[in-house]
Amino acid sequence: MTRLRQRSRAGGLVELVLIVAVALGLALAIQAFLIKPYRIPSESMEPTLAVGQRVLVNRIGNRFNDPSIGEIVVFHPPQGSGQQVQCGSPNEGQGHPQPCGVPTAQEASVNFIKRVVAGPGDTIAIVDGHVIRNGKQAKESFIRQCGGGADCTFPKPVRVPPGHWFMMGDNRGSSDDSRFWGPVPKKWIIGGAFATYWPPDRIGLL
Repeated sequence: MTRLRQRSRAGGLVELVLIVAVALGLALAIQAFLIKPYRIPSESMEPTLAVGQRVLVNRIGNRFNDPSIGEIVVFHPPQGSGQQVQCGSPNEGQGHPQPCGVPTAQEASVNFIKRVVAGPGDTIAIVDGHVIRNGKQAKESFIRQCGGGADCTFPKPVRVPPGHWFMMGDNRGSSDDSRFWGPVPKKWIIGGAFATYWPPDRIGLL
């Protein structure tokens, strides 16, 4: 009986180890290929997403479908984006003549989260932080007002090139985005954020 019990316990331990290993493998596979958690690092998406809030990102959706206007996505920005790289020369004292319409070739390794505000073939200008897409002001009840700074108005429209998307933060007065370093190619987009899971009082779909 003792040997049978020992074998049973050993078999149970092996089974438990296998279950844990499979569960960990599935969790890693889901994170690598399907859904990935992401922590909001800055105030650029306020008031929609606060610093420290956590979201879930669908890593597979944009592989089959193009990003939608208004969708919140996680992506790799161009090299140098963290240093407020400028696209062209600002018109000093009068804001910028136009947003950056020139894609940057080098991809950064960091992740950004912003909202898609224009897609391939769209024209885009910005007036007091509001997007003017194809000549019409977009409905953006979710944004934080820009505040009238030099980075709020880019009155001369540019056209988004094929295969690229124009990204902007909801906090228009405090966001390093496509206004300054240009549209982002689809291959740099990791996926769309679809839900928040932390903190508990902000759990919900986006």
